[in-house]
Amino acid sequence: MKLAFTLNGALVRVDADPDQRAVDLLRELNALDVKEGCGTGECGACSILVDGVHKLSCLLLAAQLHGRELTTAAGLGSVKNPHPIQKAFAEHGAVQCGFCTPGMTIAASALLAANPDPTRDEVRQGLSGNLCRCTGYVKIVDAVRAAARKGDGGEA
Repeated sequence: MKLAFTLNGALVRVDADPDQRAVDLLRELNALDVKEGCGTGECGACSILVDGVHKLSCLLLAAQLHGRELTTAAGLGSVKNPHPIQKAFAEHGAVQCGFCTPGMTIAASALLAANPDPTRDEVRQGLSGNLCRCTGYVKIVDAVRAAARKGDGGEA
């Protein structure tokens, strides 16, 4: 089936199998920041924004992307102009191995878009679908709170 969607600001036209998962298609399109951890919607590593809404790409069919606007962590910002969430993660040491980081930044971006000044408990709740095996989450929560305090962390 023929699909067309926007991926990080660029129009994509592609053929996909009707039963192909979105995570697999995105990886084929070199969106390597979309990780597959569990494949069952439990870990959040495959998080993307679909029309600004946080979704798990392992639970979506590629066909569901047609006509939509997708943002991956790479589309949040750039090396020269990082998104406030990305900048806060770097400044607060909120990464270790980095596998969960793209999904965490997407979830954090969606959280701050909905709640620009979350409490620590609200950050924990907002990120609860994203698992990290390396950290104790303290630095991740610190980073999200720092981006929120700057008042500019919610725009994707």
